[in-house]
Amino acid sequence: MSKKRSTTAFICMISLFLFFLPAFILSQTGQGWQAPPDVVERLTKNQPQCNYYEEKVPVYKLPELLVTLDGKKIENSDEWARIRRPEILELFRGNVYGRVPETPYNTTFRIVNKNMNAMEGAATLKEVDIVISSEGKSLTIRLSLFVPNNAGKKVPAFLSINNRGVEQADPSRTVKNEFWPAEEIVSRGYAAAVFQNSDVDPDNFDDFKNGIHGLLDRGERKGDSWGTIAAWAWGASRCMDYLVTDGDIDAGKVAVLGHSRGGKTALWAAAEDKRFAMAVSNESGCGGAALARRKFGETIETINRAFPHWFCRNYIQWGNNEDAMPVDMHMLLALIAPRAVYVTSASEDLWADPRGSYLSLYHSIPAFRLYDRNTALSEQMPPLNSPVSSGNTGYHVRDGVHNLLVKDWTWIMDMADKAFNR
Repeated sequence: MSKKRSTTAFICMISLFLFFLPAFILSQTGQGWQAPPDVVERLTKNQPQCNYYEEKVPVYKLPELLVTLDGKKIENSDEWARIRRPEILELFRGNVYGRVPETPYNTTFRIVNKNMNAMEGAATLKEVDIVISSEGKSLTIRLSLFVPNNAGKKVPAFLSINNRGVEQADPSRTVKNEFWPAEEIVSRGYAAAVFQNSDVDPDNFDDFKNGIHGLLDRGERKGDSWGTIAAWAWGASRCMDYLVTDGDIDAGKVAVLGHSRGGKTALWAAAEDKRFAMAVSNESGCGGAALARRKFGETIETINRAFPHWFCRNYIQWGNNEDAMPVDMHMLLALIAPRAVYVTSASEDLWADPRGSYLSLYHSIPAFRLYDRNTALSEQMPPLNSPVSSGNTGYHVRDGVHNLLVKDWTWIMDMADKAFNR
């Protein structure tokens, strides 16, 4: 090819690129996030039983958030707190996560390791055994906590629910990764706390014989007996029991955070326990932040088939019957109002339904507006890698796959700065 023809071809390629660039930018910015077509096609080919096309999302009607079971319209935050919030909480206990048994138990705390020169002097590490005992049996939850040195005051904290291996949240810091970037958390002035969900309950269907179920369950299980997600959420609250006693922690500014199944857990933990000032749901999908009625990606039927231990038995009846379910996940997010809630997604993680997760947050806004009339989010999703927030609500969808990265943590901590007035 001659130099002249080569130059002409190059100019044509540049011209085509510049021609299509505005449309690409518009699709990812001005008009909000759109699912990447190649990802839609690939997932559809690999999982033909699942829907990944927006045009195939069924028409649905969400349950009324601010209308009580007897038809009363909620007008203010007092009515929400006294009437509607308890109703919704009970609906989730009875139909989704199950209810915690009333079995008496005792809790003790024991600091088993303390290193005041962790992170090359930037933090103090405390490893705490939280021992739960009942009728001669016991279970231990290990809480690892890094507190910034030289803060000069009590510090806010992130409590992470680690649903991956111990090496993903290594307190020795021999292994470091983005999933739990403790150094970055501490450098922002937060304490970094973490526990293993498996310390509380195993992540497998063992007929609820082991873990905290084996310790506290009595008699035959019922349709609304707690599942494993509720057990993990209960474990997060036991960690909170310790954090409120630690003189280095500002107990009024603790955020509970989880990824995937841990994100479902974080939302339910904050719904059940008002001591958590913020909940962070990272790519939690079905049974977490995503609207069930959209039937996009993972569905209730799919999740119950794959993970029969996560939810209460009553949840099974809503598989392929989502429209009859008395709740949807916007109501779960609303239970956290007026405290802060932050929802995240990833552009290639369509299994967890990024759009359904954002719409869930959007439809929870009326509850937050009872406390702050200025809270408002657009129904249109934000562009890729462009966090949005209003009042105590926030969201982002980042590029990439199902994971928890430093990029996510940075935006999450930005939201926490705002929510905690830092």
